Amino acid sequence: MAIVGRSDLRDLFDDSPTPHIAHPPRTHNRDFYVATDGSYSRDGSGLGVIVETRSGERVARLAVPDEAPDNNVAEYRALHLGLDVLAARAPANARVGVLVDHNDLAADVNTAALAVRAHDYRPISEFSVPSAAEHHWRGIRARVAGFEEIRAAQVESGSNPAHVLANAPEQYAHVNQEPARCLLPEVNDSEPQIPPPSRADRHASD
Repeated sequence: MAIVGRSDLRDLFDDSPTPHIAHPPRTHNRDFYVATDGSYSRDGSGLGVIVETRSGERVARLAVPDEAPDNNVAEYRALHLGLDVLAARAPANARVGVLVDHNDLAADVNTAALAVRAHDYRPISEFSVPSAAEHHWRGIRARVAGFEEIRAAQVESGSNPAHVLANAPEQYAHVNQEPARCLLPEVNDSEPQIPPPSRADRHASD
């Protein structure tokens, strides 16, 4: 359910699973949300990016024609682009929520985020990165390590707001002309901490 004065991306992120990482109440306190999508067809590929603050202020939108060899690689290329765009406009201590409609990519990002916290930087499981996306995966991992905290949620393709930008980059090329914005998220410490469903109905004596 959308809430007035909050990012649509935030609402979508809060309602979506985050592979390998639990969804605690403080998940709601992301500073920025990045939705990306990559498309592939024989007639042309595209990358879509949307960046918002948690209060719903738009930071950037992109709809970029691309030449990815397949859809899987396009998804990694799109996220690499989205995180680069955010890194140029956000402080390094930002807490970031990522939305993608590719389950393996979401799992890889969260595995990389957990590895950053480990003393030996070793992931809990093997990554499933397409060989043609290795260069972009290195860029993604660098961005994951560069932000204070990052986690990825997996959304349905039809619910991904970046989907239309990726699938029709020529039609939405005008969004690339929007002025660059660097917006710090509004801070609202009065927001209630919502317990996860597993704890919401428990009594103090449970």
